[in-house]
Amino acid sequence: MTGERQAAGPEAEGIGFHLGERAVQDLYGLGERMASIGAQVFMTALPDPFRLFFMDLEFLVVASVDGQGLPWASLLAGPPGFIASPDPRVLSILGAVPAGDPLAANLQPGAALGLLGIDLATRRRIRVNGRVLALDRDGAPRIDLLVDQCFGNCPRYIRPRQAVPGRGGMDLAPAVVSQAAPDPRAREMIAQADTIFVASAADTRVEGRAAGADASHRGGPAGFVAVDEAGVITVPDYAGNRYFNTLGNMVLRPAAGLLVPDFATGDLLTIAGDVEIVWQGPELARHPGAERLWRLRPRRVVHLAGAWRARLRETGGRVVGLGPDGRPG
Repeated sequence: MTGERQAAGPEAEGIGFHLGERAVQDLYGLGERMASIGAQVFMTALPDPFRLFFMDLEFLVVASVDGQGLPWASLLAGPPGFIASPDPRVLSILGAVPAGDPLAANLQPGAALGLLGIDLATRRRIRVNGRVLALDRDGAPRIDLLVDQCFGNCPRYIRPRQAVPGRGGMDLAPAVVSQAAPDPRAREMIAQADTIFVASAADTRVEGRAAGADASHRGGPAGFVAVDEAGVITVPDYAGNRYFNTLGNMVLRPAAGLLVPDFATGDLLTIAGDVEIVWQGPELARHPGAERLWRLRPRRVVHLAGAWRARLRETGGRVVGLGPDGRPG
């Protein structure tokens, strides 16, 4: 393959929870219990079921980090097979990045990426952290990722959706609006969202572990994410697996990226900014089920109109973690 390439290097060492994750676990008295779990959960290579799962996907969430240290969450899509795994430690993503998506500028050999493979219909998700091994921007665009670690996540808060047949892939030249704060359309997308994706990042290496960038999912009842008059976005953090990957990254690097998809129009809203975690206080009462909150103060908001050609409809299936009233619990 022609293009830029990074030396593979040694396998990731010391797989386990990093300093930020452990700090949050200790805050809730979970440090000792979780210490034994990391070695059981995190893997340095993709088992065959993980490889097959990624090869069947029609979209992928990608976390990257820009030159200012801000994480960004992006979405790439294609027909089944647009993600390949030629080796248990390599994932290859075939296809170009839409114009205007910050991911394009963040892709460099050796750059940290976080991948979230998620099948909304089955509520299955797998996270991968790694580095760009090789990059081809010409001819048949391709990103090769060297896997540092991978692990599965539970189906909690995933709202089941099914793709409309015959639609998919990306519009590589969408209408792009880039600004410093959410405009009315961005506010509408945030206010209606029941599904968002989050990018966070720690230092490239934390205590010998390649922490890098991370992509994750957040779900809740429609409107669970709030945006105030100043454009500050508040995200409730519900009970989860207690790994605290995202919060642990935020402790070490108080910044995040949000990706808000509109499943009906294909619009994608990606936002990056500074983060403040609210561990306790009266504000939590305004977000039923929240164990804590975090606020994102946007530095940049990018709206990619119609960039995702797929259309997804709710199946009506149960959202694990939400009660009959639609609230967490």
